[in-house]
Amino acid sequence: MSTRRSYDRVAARYASELSGELAGKPLDRALLDVVAELADGLVLDVGCGPGHVAAYLAARVPVAGVDLSPRMCAQAAVPVCAGDMTSLPFRSCSVSALVCLYAVIHLDALERAAAYAEFARVLRPGGHALVAFHVRDAETSAGQEKTLTQWWGNDVELTFRFLDPDVETLALAEAGLTVTARLDRAPDARVEHASDRTYLLARAANASGNGS
Repeated sequence: MSTRRSYDRVAARYASELSGELAGKPLDRALLDVVAELADGLVLDVGCGPGHVAAYLAARVPVAGVDLSPRMCAQAAVPVCAGDMTSLPFRSCSVSALVCLYAVIHLDALERAAAYAEFARVLRPGGHALVAFHVRDAETSAGQEKTLTQWWGNDVELTFRFLDPDVETLALAEAGLTVTARLDRAPDARVEHASDRTYLLARAANASGNGS
């Protein structure tokens, strides 16, 4: 799989360059704090990369991570495993909350639907999921994509999809996850790629089959 191979190739550099990025992202930290406060057990970081988000959460809640790239997992200082978010290696109803920041952007619509179904499966009834993605930048609009072939001197093949928040809200709902909060923000070019972003906080249905 090109995504796995590509991230394996850049894993060490990615960890070096981005592991400290949360220091410059107060809104991201605030949203992660919300997830930690809502959680009453294990929080899963899906697409965890080198584990920096999981490490931030680990100061507050029990945490585990999963990432497609084994070499990314090797960079993490918290418990992580290699796995595909469209077939998560976790039991049903085994996590109280999950976060997935800028990972579903590598999936097409059918793959995202499968991933969201997996999020709903592993969450406990009433559990929460925080999903973040790029919406647009100067060259690309929501619904479009771009492909990266060189990254830090490495040959890669990575497709980045820019997503429509309304479309993703519906896709989450179809998977059984009701969006309860949404944050749209502009980029901070000092610390990140200059793209507009959206964060969706969604809740799994409770034991009675509804989200209330």
